Amino acid sequence: AGGKVARVVAGISSPPSLWDIADLSRTLPKGVYHLDSKMPTAFHEWLSLGWALGSYKFTHYKKSEQVPARLALSAGCEAAKITRYAESISLARDLINTPAEDMGPAELAAAIVAVGKNYGAKVTQIIGDALLKQNYPAIHRVGRASQHAPRLVDLRWGNAKHPRVTLVGKGVCFDTGGLDIKPSSGMYLMKKDMGGAACALAVARMIMDSKLPVCLRLLVPAVENAVSGNAYRPSDIITMRNGKTVEVGNTDAEGRLILADALTEAASENPDLLIDFSTLTGAARTAVGSDISAMFANDDKLANELQAHGKQMEDPVWRLPLHDAYKKMLDSNIADLNSAPNSPYAGAITAALFLQHFIGDVKHWAHLDFMAWNPSSRAGRPEGAEAMTVRAVYRLVQERVG
Repeated sequence: AGGKVARVVAGISSPPSLWDIADLSRTLPKGVYHLDSKMPTAFHEWLSLGWALGSYKFTHYKKSEQVPARLALSAGCEAAKITRYAESISLARDLINTPAEDMGPAELAAAIVAVGKNYGAKVTQIIGDALLKQNYPAIHRVGRASQHAPRLVDLRWGNAKHPRVTLVGKGVCFDTGGLDIKPSSGMYLMKKDMGGAACALAVARMIMDSKLPVCLRLLVPAVENAVSGNAYRPSDIITMRNGKTVEVGNTDAEGRLILADALTEAASENPDLLIDFSTLTGAARTAVGSDISAMFANDDKLANELQAHGKQMEDPVWRLPLHDAYKKMLDSNIADLNSAPNSPYAGAITAALFLQHFIGDVKHWAHLDFMAWNPSSRAGRPEGAEAMTVRAVYRLVQERVG
């Protein structure tokens, strides 16, 4: 009688989708709502998480006057679980959305340190020329042209007796392309080139928050690929951490170089599970688009599980092959490998094959190549940063050690 909304009727999928009511937090009048439904508690939790993700807005530089509608959790819902997902995904989105001037290697490292401190993890950094002294030549070579010193951030948490889970995230805080410079249209969104690091950190946060019984390690090589007088050059030869020599085919293929050094270090401990996260190739976007993450794995069981969890968690991944015949495309006349073959074909596959040279004897490895960006707004996924593969990988780890 007073003209206020008494009830909202929303159509949902069967089974419910994470995104079914995700827009309601922004489209309904301000207030507190609850789900009036006899659906199982698990569906209430899933829809509630979608609502939370739909209420996300990046407000660091432009405050929002709109107050999202709030949702009271249904009886039986596990608030800690919903919050764990929502806060970790929001953290990744915030990091990716932040411009490079305020999210350089030092700031990205500080974010990792802050998360680690909150959960009692040990975080160390190797910075600048110390990378050369400790044999991380590719990370140093890619990042040395920037006034913001390159670094390797190393987070450790958990009991050494538990299964070893190591996550590696590409942390290119801005990518000009280096001397093989990008056009302006290709450079504008390159603040998101540390999306792999942000997503790896989000998964690490969820693992620590839920106290999963794992020995967790997170490795993030953090650099800016800049242009200056000491920038690395196409045709340079880098002797990598594992001793292989690499001819630089293109300075805009910098992500695989810094990941290679980090993967070599990760492999030195022979973890039970090794996953790297990256915004690595435009070829992967061409193959699977912006919604789906390209996935490569040297273990069929791992690949199948990850793809199944991606489907279950509405965080899709699609396996592409580590096609042995394409390894010849990485041949160099003057080095063991060429980092970026001069070919328009199979760019995502050759990048993955390159990384495979640096995983040593690790039996269970997956490489994820994704966009980390929503080109336009959809329910629960505003235009801008996106935390891709986070739900799928966390669920995989949870299932394997839970």
